[in-house]
Amino acid sequence: MSRGRRRPEVATDVVKPRNSDPARRTAFDLLRTVRERDAYANLALPRLITERGLSVRDAAFATELGYGALRSCGTYDAVIDACIDRAGDRVDPGVRDVLRLGAHQLLAMRTPPHAAVSASVDLCRATIGQSPAGFVNAVLRKVGAADLDGWTDRLAAASGPDPAARLAFRHGHPEWVVRAFADALDGDWNDTALALAADNLAPRVTLAARPGRCTQEELVAAGLTATTWSPHGAVLSAGAPGSLAVVRSGAAGVQDEGSQLVAAALAAAPLTGRDELWLDACAGPGGKAALLHGLATQRGAHLLAAELAPHRARLVAGALAGAGPAWVVTADATAPPWPDATFDRVLLDVPCSGLGALRRRPEARWRRQPADVGRLFDLQRVLLERALVAVRPGGLVGYVTCSPHRVETVGVVHAVRESAARSGRRTELLDACALLPELPNPGPAPFVQLWPHRHGTDAMFLALLRRES
Repeated sequence: MSRGRRRPEVATDVVKPRNSDPARRTAFDLLRTVRERDAYANLALPRLITERGLSVRDAAFATELGYGALRSCGTYDAVIDACIDRAGDRVDPGVRDVLRLGAHQLLAMRTPPHAAVSASVDLCRATIGQSPAGFVNAVLRKVGAADLDGWTDRLAAASGPDPAARLAFRHGHPEWVVRAFADALDGDWNDTALALAADNLAPRVTLAARPGRCTQEELVAAGLTATTWSPHGAVLSAGAPGSLAVVRSGAAGVQDEGSQLVAAALAAAPLTGRDELWLDACAGPGGKAALLHGLATQRGAHLLAAELAPHRARLVAGALAGAGPAWVVTADATAPPWPDATFDRVLLDVPCSGLGALRRRPEARWRRQPADVGRLFDLQRVLLERALVAVRPGGLVGYVTCSPHRVETVGVVHAVRESAARSGRRTELLDACALLPELPNPGPAPFVQLWPHRHGTDAMFLALLRRES
């Protein structure tokens, strides 16, 4: 999760295609918007599809083509550069986007090579001009001379026997991300390869039934499929979530199953003494807050949802609208307005690198840098320290990240516990895995680490801490 997200701008000078392939033209404009406007692809593409009025078939093709080219652009750039005799940075950015789209069709889709090359040349003529069309034709013919495994053998092997370099090339991830995944998976390279491959698959659309307003059974009766692990979730196999009445009313919302599991685990954790006041300290955009609010209300407890960014606080208020009395405040959890030892349960879903949700944000893996993790570590540490002060002695804090990077997960937890101990404050780590007994391989205990390739969820992390003094 990150703060301060802004609505992406879609290039306003994009011309609605006439004679060119509408799906390929839309994918090209997506790449250009992401490159030029720093847009989020998962927000920009639906706007482009709506503006263009694409058919369901063309929309699906544009999505696969655009997202695929963004996910693997590091790999495709290496292949393209190996096929040209000029310095890579001298290729016009627009031409490079055309080449990336062509490479994805040749190396990852089942588009016949002659069709992929011909359509890319046409796209170049329609979007850039006639001049580079011959260059695009020549490069893509060289790209199509080998499949992805062949290019991996040729180019990744040049890096030596290092498995991280090969996996990074083969699965289209930066090498530092591959190493972070491997570290979180105890150095198991086969498991790491599965995790990377899962990142390149489109996630399922999952809804959460908000307690007191909707049930999983009602979602199933509406034609959805119950989630495997969460008692609140259901999978939508086709159609838009907004077409469902339960979503329009706010009784259910789109939420990854992993997010449901970590929020429900905090609510299910045993607690001695008062259990009346809960806090979601970094609540935006409000999915977990809505789930917790429903669970708290069913027990006669109350939830305070706090969010730093005003526009995200408004999203939280919207998620809780219609769910009964709700407290939503704009507040900085590193300098909170609430007194110490106020709450019985605290959910702390901290801003993080988002490496656990790369399958949802195709361009994110190339935007994030290793330095981001160090910068976020300091913020995460302060937030957890403040959360442990905000909860009463005996109360619980659920520390959550959507990242498997050890620095952001166990690194933060251990650093805060050690700092607290030096100050004479004691905390206890509870076995969070025990709260999800049906979940296979949830560990390493006492922490929960979910994975797309193991659980079909985002790579959410949960640590559960009890304040002892």
